[in-house]
Amino acid sequence: MRDRDQMSAFIDALGKHESFSILTHVSPDGDTLGSALAVRLLLLKLGKKAEVICEEPVPHIYGFLPGAESVVLPAEAKCFDTVIACDCADKQRFKKADFIFENASLTLVIDHHFTNKGYADINVIRADASAVCEIVFDLYHAMGMEIGRDAAVCIYTGIVTDTGNLTYSNTTPRAIRMVADLLEGGLNITEVNRLIYRTIPYVKTRIQGHVLSNMKLYEDGTIGLATLTIGEMDQYGATNEDCEGLVDSVRDVESVKVAAFIREGRDGTFKVSLRSKECADVGRIAGKYGGGGHPAAAGYSSKEPLSTTIANVLRDIKDEMQRFEAWQDEEREYASDEMIIPPLLNKNDKD
Repeated sequence: MRDRDQMSAFIDALGKHESFSILTHVSPDGDTLGSALAVRLLLLKLGKKAEVICEEPVPHIYGFLPGAESVVLPAEAKCFDTVIACDCADKQRFKKADFIFENASLTLVIDHHFTNKGYADINVIRADASAVCEIVFDLYHAMGMEIGRDAAVCIYTGIVTDTGNLTYSNTTPRAIRMVADLLEGGLNITEVNRLIYRTIPYVKTRIQGHVLSNMKLYEDGTIGLATLTIGEMDQYGATNEDCEGLVDSVRDVESVKVAAFIREGRDGTFKVSLRSKECADVGRIAGKYGGGGHPAAAGYSSKEPLSTTIANVLRDIKDEMQRFEAWQDEEREYASDEMIIPPLLNKNDKD
């Protein structure tokens, strides 16, 4: 079905069914939580039953989101027969909640990852959207539903966290207009921004300092890489949540074009987070290992030892940067071939 038909089918399903389980992805961020909670609020307005399910507790940083206290773990879920997945590029992103999706009688997806192939019965996928919350904003309007204060906080949070506070390359004019609409509607963006970006636990500042002081640069400083082991996390009393966003600090180093942050998990695997300054498609690298994301931000898990994981990611980043540069050269060559040729002189013109 076309995108418009999928959205119509999605809206029809919301009207026909009464109870919904809404799934978020593992390592929840502002977009998956914001979109899920905003959809929950919409369903409650329609008189439906709805629950938001997360594989792990809501991170402290997003505890201010309206409805965050209602989010349940998979083991506590009611497991309704209609399931909506928000911001989940594939079913592997559900982790411990995958059984809820598999046992549903009707499944729906609302997502913006270009890698999403459409694994549900109804799939609203818009890869041109900056965040899933951008699509949820459209959903409210398509249904003639007013975006109240609580929904506005959720939608705004998803948009700004997925666009780096409206600074990343995926920021769209539509996203900025949506934020303007929310602001005109009375949203206090100053307070929400303070809660997201200006409220940092002391432990996180310490672990950030440790990581950045030990980061290394490769390829003339164009690749930045930092690692963090369980032992180092325990030394500072840091949690997984304290480590979120550290890859962005690596990327922010002036010379760095592609950043990688490798963090050890309690299960012995390593979480690899990647960021690019529009000079490589890190989503391609993540996809190679069963991960996913976007061209400028992606991630995957590695079961290899740390030394092997580091060697692999450095090789892959270097190869991808070379591939991307070759592609850009081809684009520039093609553009030069398409140059506009000045019109021939008029027969009355003189040399």
